[in-house]
Amino acid sequence: MSLTARRLKPLLDRVLIEKIVAPTRTAAGILLPETTTKLNSGVVIATGTGARTRDGGIIPVSVKEGDKVLLPEYGGTPIVLGDKEFSLYRNDDLLGILEE
Repeated sequence: MSLTARRLKPLLDRVLIEKIVAPTRTAAGILLPETTTKLNSGVVIATGTGARTRDGGIIPVSVKEGDKVLLPEYGGTPIVLGDKEFSLYRNDDLLGILEE
């Protein structure tokens, strides 16, 4: 992860994601079609503190740095930090945590 990405601290219930880029070739060198290389997953780089309730309490974000998450097909705010591309999502937009 770049130093620039570490310096960005998302606010409230926002989550900074680095999308996982799928391989375009197999180990044997066979080119894969675009439909099989499209993955909607990413790694959590940074999180905000959480959403605020009406009475001022905080609802914490449901993911932590390093989690692999399933992303919606559309959405997120693209951000370029240094030479890398990231996306900023709301915690509610994330579809799930991918466990290994």
